[in-house]
Amino acid sequence: MHSTRAGNTMAHPGVLIGCDIHPVFNVVESIDVFGERYLARVFTPAERAACGEAPERLAARYAAKESVLKLLKIPADVAVAWTDIEVSADPNGAPSVTLHGRAAEIAADLGITTIELTLSHDGGMAMAVAAAMVGLDVELAA
Repeated sequence: MHSTRAGNTMAHPGVLIGCDIHPVFNVVESIDVFGERYLARVFTPAERAACGEAPERLAARYAAKESVLKLLKIPADVAVAWTDIEVSADPNGAPSVTLHGRAAEIAADLGITTIELTLSHDGGMAMAVAAAMVGLDVELAA
């Protein structure tokens, strides 16, 4: 089986990648138009606390959520809440992602246990890349 659509497990090792770029202005405009409704629908309380009032940081997290959705290859008819994908920082400050609800179920179905994430923002644009290995047992040398 080679499909990576939700509900199917890869029968061979592989790497799944998702990337996204998002204009910071779109986040600013969404906050201006929809306010709290937009913020609560897209970002978890922890994400909002970590970003404060910085729209470029929120835009990077939005791009990260899109990247993870692309990595999971979510079909158009499957609903995943934005807040099911939560972006935070690990103890060293590197971005990390935690999946909840339907997103976690889809990742488990694909055999994904860890998603690596990188974020950036500059010049009014935010971007993210998410990657996961599937079907490989990796041992790191000491």
